[in-house]
Amino acid sequence: MRNTMTIAFVLVLTAIGLDAQAKVRVVGTLPDFAAMAAELGGDRVETASLIQGTQDPHYVDAKPSLILEVNRADLLVLIGMGLEDGWLPVLLTQSRNGAIQPGAVGYLDASSVVTAKDVEARPDRRMGDIHGQGNPHYYTGPEELYRVARAIHDKLVVIDPEGQNVYDSRWKRFEETYRKKSVEWKKRIEPLKGTRVVEYHKSWIYLLDWLRFEAAGALEPLPGIPPSPSHVSRLLGQVRQQGVKFVFQEIYHPQRLSRLFAEKSGAKLLVMPSMVGAEHGIKTIWDKFDRIVDLLTQPK
Repeated sequence: MRNTMTIAFVLVLTAIGLDAQAKVRVVGTLPDFAAMAAELGGDRVETASLIQGTQDPHYVDAKPSLILEVNRADLLVLIGMGLEDGWLPVLLTQSRNGAIQPGAVGYLDASSVVTAKDVEARPDRRMGDIHGQGNPHYYTGPEELYRVARAIHDKLVVIDPEGQNVYDSRWKRFEETYRKKSVEWKKRIEPLKGTRVVEYHKSWIYLLDWLRFEAAGALEPLPGIPPSPSHVSRLLGQVRQQGVKFVFQEIYHPQRLSRLFAEKSGAKLLVMPSMVGAEHGIKTIWDKFDRIVDLLTQPK
């Protein structure tokens, strides 16, 4: 009887081990990437994000726990365009995981599948936190995340070819949801076409272009340089007669000068979820853009 129980216990442990090994471990630097990978992979994947939705992605501590996440990854999906240059290379080196190093099958620079905006021909540090490859905040745009989702699907098929039918089926569902949601979102924001917006940080250009809004300036005098009262005052004078409707900013930026500017200009401050997890209940990219459209269309 004891031998029978021992054999059964071993078989259970083996089954659990095989099941764990069968899952593709996807690590995204961005929570949106992890959320999309979970949606596209279902039970065949496990996902983790190195950045929390409430964090500034420029500044992340390369903690041992993050090194472990990268060490265990079969697929690493990063924002690229230099956004993670201050912390991701350390994680890659210390992870000692050859499967997700640049050039390996398990490495996906998501910026490689989007069309970069704000590309500076000759970036200069005197211009602030400028990224030579373009503005890396493309994850604020639905169309860009759709392209990244397709790239994640393609990588999953290469890494786990036995799961292709599952991945193809889930991609089809993802694509259908995207088409349906896009029609819904665009119908709701159509009356706002041409709206002028001031940004806190120049991180919303992809969303603004998708919305067909116009950027009227930024509260940061240069990207990455905190707003000063003098700059905010000058900007207020420049846009006072331009009918600015909204001030956009992420949750992780301070709001004191933003609120003051909004009050003085007659605009509405919108602290928007730039990433999955930025607010309670935002667990998918659909939740994120639903929330953004809700904020834009609710009465002032």
